[in-house]
Amino acid sequence: MQYNAATPQEYLNQLENDWRKEKLEQVRAMILNSAPELVEDIEYKMLSFGNGQQSLFNLNAQRNYVSLYVGNIGKIDQGRELLSDFDLGKGCIRIKKNVKLDETQLDVFIRKAIALWKKGKDLGC
Repeated sequence: MQYNAATPQEYLNQLENDWRKEKLEQVRAMILNSAPELVEDIEYKMLSFGNGQQSLFNLNAQRNYVSLYVGNIGKIDQGRELLSDFDLGKGCIRIKKNVKLDETQLDVFIRKAIALWKKGKDLGC
């Protein structure tokens, strides 16, 4: 789904109060708690997290899942193993309603991605 928002707060305000908003806010908190210095913005009509010039993560509420985009999951050591609880694409993590985020290793994956990105490693497709 696409949201016409100019700011992260506008984006969040447009979300329906359902499980997708809850999951999105959990993932958002994981990202911001792991790297509070990341700039949260809007890119491609979804939330983005980066340094103001280059994004590391994009986060969006879809119709049937919440998607977290991270370039190429395979560039992160043990990325696919850490994300075994999720439906994955090359760079997309699909977070579905039945997934209990606190029982996954998504936070570990996020921290690994941030560490590589801070070292200047290319995580793109």
